[in-house]
Amino acid sequence: MAGLIIVLIIGIIVILLLAANIRIVPQADAYVIERLGAYQQTWSVGLHVKVPFIDRVAKKVLLKEQVVDFAPQPVITKDNVTMRIDTVVFYQITDPKLYAYGVENPIMAIENLTATTLRNIIGDLELDQTLTSRETINTKMRSTLDVATDPWGIKVNRVELKNIIPPAAIQDAMEKQMKAERERREAILIAEGEKKSRILRAEGQKESVILEAEGDKESAILRAEAKKEATIREAEGQAQAILKIQQANADGLKFMKEAKVDDAVIQLKSLEAFGKAADGKATKIIIPSEIQGIAGLVKSVTEIGADGDKAAE
Repeated sequence: MAGLIIVLIIGIIVILLLAANIRIVPQADAYVIERLGAYQQTWSVGLHVKVPFIDRVAKKVLLKEQVVDFAPQPVITKDNVTMRIDTVVFYQITDPKLYAYGVENPIMAIENLTATTLRNIIGDLELDQTLTSRETINTKMRSTLDVATDPWGIKVNRVELKNIIPPAAIQDAMEKQMKAERERREAILIAEGEKKSRILRAEGQKESVILEAEGDKESAILRAEAKKEATIREAEGQAQAILKIQQANADGLKFMKEAKVDDAVIQLKSLEAFGKAADGKATKIIIPSEIQGIAGLVKSVTEIGADGDKAAE
């Protein structure tokens, strides 16, 4: 009975020892294992068992990309302007063994290395270059830090200048400079706007004069054409009137010929004509002696018209 109890106790102890020495390494982690104080191996993702009392987990390492934000560091530019710059470093542990044994405090080492590298780079630049060369500074710092941290098992992926804080006097001068620059641009824009406005007004006046001249030209052409057409119509009307008068005369002569008017009628019509000429206002009418001659002339005309009709037939 006592032996059974001892076996159970030993079994429980073994189970507890196994449970205490079983490790499950999660994703994106790595465990550095030491055996009797010396580096043994690096555990990756999965189930692992260490030897009791001999092996131990010396360091748990996170393999994800990490970000560290360093406090502002005082730096001096080439033109002796002191400013404060804070940086952000993105890094990733690539070798857990080197990370565990390469340097005592990796983050502090990176911070100090970042500060010294930043001072070296900014010391070769003037204030204006520092403010406008962020990308260049970031690239130089990343390259330098990546080379320096490689023996520590760390890869620097990216370095960013978060804030560049110049002295208060420099900030006031920069604000005044920016204000003057904005006012200068505003004055230039106003002048350009006025210039364009004057040009547009001049072009508008020019087009207006051209259109007015073209309108006067077209109006004159239309008036001339209308006058020409009216003249043509008047001439056609006069021609038609003359034709109608001639036709009426011809019809009158033809009627006299057909009516066989004698000398007495002709003389009577002549007297009526003289009476109409007097219009009742004359108290005396002088009949010329050539009335008979006129009647004879009319008679001759009548005969001539008759002969012309016979010849036409």
